[in-house]
Amino acid sequence: MDHHGVLFLCLCLVTSQSRTVEASEETLLWMKRMEMVTRSRSLTSFAELIHGLECRLLNASFRGHNLTLQTNTIQTLAFKLGCDFTGLSLSSAALGRVPQAPAQHAMQFPAELTRDACRTHQRELRLICIYFSTTHFFQDGQSRVGTGPFLGASQKDINSSLLNNYVLGAQLGHGHVHNLSEPVNISFWHNQSLEGYMVTCVFWKEGASKQHWGVWSPEGCRTEQPSPSQVLCRCNHLTYFAVLMQLSPAPVPAELLAPLTYISLVGCSISIVASLLTVLLHFYARKQSDSITRIHMNLHASVLFLNVAFLLSPVLAMPPVPRSACTALAAILHYALLSCLTWMAIEGFNLYLLLGRVYNVYIRRYVLKLCAVGWGVPASLVLLLLAVKSSVYGPYVIPLSNSQGNSTGFQNMSICWVRNPGVHSVLVMGYGGLTSLFNLVVLAWALRVLHRLRAKEKAPGPRACRDTVTVLGLTVLLGTTWALAFFSFGVFLLPQLFLFTIFNSLYGFFLFLWFCSQRCRSEAEAEAEMEAFSSSHTMQ
Repeated sequence: MDHHGVLFLCLCLVTSQSRTVEASEETLLWMKRMEMVTRSRSLTSFAELIHGLECRLLNASFRGHNLTLQTNTIQTLAFKLGCDFTGLSLSSAALGRVPQAPAQHAMQFPAELTRDACRTHQRELRLICIYFSTTHFFQDGQSRVGTGPFLGASQKDINSSLLNNYVLGAQLGHGHVHNLSEPVNISFWHNQSLEGYMVTCVFWKEGASKQHWGVWSPEGCRTEQPSPSQVLCRCNHLTYFAVLMQLSPAPVPAELLAPLTYISLVGCSISIVASLLTVLLHFYARKQSDSITRIHMNLHASVLFLNVAFLLSPVLAMPPVPRSACTALAAILHYALLSCLTWMAIEGFNLYLLLGRVYNVYIRRYVLKLCAVGWGVPASLVLLLLAVKSSVYGPYVIPLSNSQGNSTGFQNMSICWVRNPGVHSVLVMGYGGLTSLFNLVVLAWALRVLHRLRAKEKAPGPRACRDTVTVLGLTVLLGTTWALAFFSFGVFLLPQLFLFTIFNSLYGFFLFLWFCSQRCRSEAEAEAEMEAFSSSHTMQ
């Protein structure tokens, strides 16, 4: 070869190397630009930035079989694959960790990955991997996880986050890889145990929202935990993956969903009919009503309101229904629950006045003032929440677990409910806990008073026994069964689920039975008084 041929060969090599360097530098500059966008909070579309990075990696020229680039929060890899591909395993420990990455991760691709692509393209294939140690590009304030395209709850609002802030993505050429018989395995490690957390493997479902460029979804992924600090995601497609981590009680077993739903549906339906019948009977015999009966009717009305709102809640959480309708129903359901709890506390307070003042209570406009508290206070709290941050209401994800051997697959169902964990802790669990505690204290005090009355010789035994039954029938049903909500952990979870669902779904029916017994007793006492009056008048 003469010196002209050697010179031409050297020129080709230099040109090729310069193009490779230019392509690598261009991709690296794009990655740095993406990081600058996260710091400057620019309005640049995240989808455009990520698609731009994917395009540059797919079209980049590089020598050898792979290319690796990284910045502070982004790491990219590109691989040249052939149709003789036998699988690939990638580990952060071998690749070199991103500076801000707190823990390890790994991806394992099956040999089946290139099978469909090789049927149509016999040329070289390009596999790219993009690792983010920030969730900025995948966090839009409305990111939801659910079983359907639009089901789920906001990450912030359900007190959940992405494990290690990792988002791991992979793409094969310009096509889409899905429905793999051999799954892609993505492993995430944490430097501490994940016990006490609910973890769910999710992927970024692009185009699943009209308002944002994607949502988190668990479709096509199965979650496993080989060890307390490791999460293994087995997914049948390629995209961007993460692990949603939520601090919460153990998820409800999926096999119990059907019986619990059936019990709730039947129990709430019976309670609706019973409460409605009780209110109608009250209006029919309104001339016999007093302040005590009117308080009972307000409680029945709140229970009726609560049961109707609860039955509508899962229906309006379905995708075709506008999100605003679910938000409104969630606020109504919360208001109904707070009203019901408030009237329970009012019943306990009224019982205290009855026994403490020896059945002689007179407060000017007593029932009107109680109505202002029973209906007004909950309304003020809910309206305040809506004014400050209406996003506390909306679709709320109820996690379900489905055990399969040693692994656990997660799915979810949604209802219209309170999504903010702080609001739920204070204005649901805290409010209900105080109501239950107050009624339990009143019950204990009332039983003690009635025991003293029965112990006295002048107090007739049957009367004291009837009073005891009355107190148990009223106060036990007005709050104590709701205390079961605080036993949803460990060995108490399954019994608590069924007991809480049975007692509280039939709550209106139990109140109806108590109302009927009280009415029958009052009619019997009236008849006895009339007979006594008639007999005394006859003797005279």
